[in-house]
Amino acid sequence: MVYRGKDKPLVQIDLADDQGKAFIPSYTSLDQIRGTVTITTPVETKIDQVQIGFEGVCKTFVEKVATSSPTHGRTEAFQNFLRLGQPIQEADYPADRIAKAGETYTFPFIFVVPEELLPQVCGGHETDDVVHEAHKIPPPTLGDPMTAVWGKSMMDDMAPDMAKVAYGIRTKVSGGRDSNGKHMVIGEAVKKIRFIPAIPEHPPLVVMEGKDDDYRLRQEKKIKKGTLQGKLGTLVMESVQPPSLRLHPPSRKTCYAISTTASIFLRFDPATADAEPPRLGMLVTKLKVGTFFSSKALMQIPKRSNDFHYSNTQSLYVDSLQLSSRCVSAVQWNKQTSDSLPRRESGGSTLSNPSLTFVEPSSTYREELPYYIARIFVPVTLPEKAEGNNSNKLFVPTFHACLLSRVYVLHFYLSCHTPGASIMDPSIHIKIPIQVSADPNPDARPTISEDEAQAIARRQQPAETPGPLPPRPTYEEATGSVPPSPVSPGFEFAAGWRGAAGDGAARSTESLGLPDYAVHTTGRLTVSSTATRFS
Repeated sequence: MVYRGKDKPLVQIDLADDQGKAFIPSYTSLDQIRGTVTITTPVETKIDQVQIGFEGVCKTFVEKVATSSPTHGRTEAFQNFLRLGQPIQEADYPADRIAKAGETYTFPFIFVVPEELLPQVCGGHETDDVVHEAHKIPPPTLGDPMTAVWGKSMMDDMAPDMAKVAYGIRTKVSGGRDSNGKHMVIGEAVKKIRFIPAIPEHPPLVVMEGKDDDYRLRQEKKIKKGTLQGKLGTLVMESVQPPSLRLHPPSRKTCYAISTTASIFLRFDPATADAEPPRLGMLVTKLKVGTFFSSKALMQIPKRSNDFHYSNTQSLYVDSLQLSSRCVSAVQWNKQTSDSLPRRESGGSTLSNPSLTFVEPSSTYREELPYYIARIFVPVTLPEKAEGNNSNKLFVPTFHACLLSRVYVLHFYLSCHTPGASIMDPSIHIKIPIQVSADPNPDARPTISEDEAQAIARRQQPAETPGPLPPRPTYEEATGSVPPSPVSPGFEFAAGWRGAAGDGAARSTESLGLPDYAVHTTGRLTVSSTATRFS
């Protein structure tokens, strides 16, 4: 029977606790999703099966632009990386699976958002364990404008239309079969949710000088005294990856900003002994948001944006926003001499050293001349929606999934003023990687079954204390000769033994339960379960 219009069952999904009142429910790892599915049948309806599942899907597509003709096409990819099912008890179904007209039936459900996906979710195509572990983390909700919200305000998660990650509770009600013998869906409903995985802070990236165009931790700039004038010296700007920006769990509503602090180290190597360092000007901080996406499985973590520019199966979308602009003219230079130059450890590299306190000399440094150093602490704050803040940007953690990745890069632009007149003030620019992590829900706990709880309880019970040991027998040295052993002719014990019973009888190796030995003059040692022999 085919149900149409008003005769179709009405399916509704309701979430429990405070999430049921939210415009878009938000969860993180190990959170419990509780709720009910209600089915109201306007007419008598046969219900064969009710399916309630928690699903996560990812969809990407890449436009292929032909250079030789005006035609173009696209390659697409779809991945259902998460699918959890809720068992339905027979008692929850109507009698004889026939729903009465005007009746409402309730089916409860509960899901626990997993911390990791199954190992085979990406097909085992990863090149190393680091990529495999990264792909096992469920990606955050991304690219869906209906779930990128703060309260009831629509937000921008800075994702392209070509990449989308969505989560939701899906319910299907089937009744009867079609001409092919398959169950017919007579009612369904979907409840979208927003998911932000708990991702801890990872170690800083190792950036190799001259090989990673996306990052530049150190930059040198030759400064002139003015237009058409001589050299003043060389300015060096260097930094390291700062601590991560930690997102709050969705269940915790906090009023403090998400921020961290970056350290910028400056060094000026003068061209002459009387040259003074330039006066610092403005420091501008920008955040570049990069979304890598592909229509085929990524074999490794994206490292170079140039690899994604000219490809028919992968691409890159970049968004940029300015975080701050501040005057740093009050920063003081400290004069140093070559005697205060610390020695670098062999094999050390400031490019991957998170505890950088010394800037290496520039290529024009001369040991007989002094040099100047300075340090700037730069607060980095995400412009999230908050009271008094009208920003519409929504941030997700740094992640690397099977079909897409999200990375963040800090750009620092520093200008300075030279003593002489110049058409344009010189500036210097560095690009620093930064991670956006996400804190877990402190109240979330993994759910275990009753059998697992009993097994854990048994393992945690203290071991039983053994009873008292039997008394140890006493031995006395016997005098006189001991008859030869019947097993090993020609050998005698230096002394016999006498048990506590005092029987005085010499015991052979056979009565002692010792292995049988045979002696040969040469050979190798082989061990068996019954004897050890030389052969």
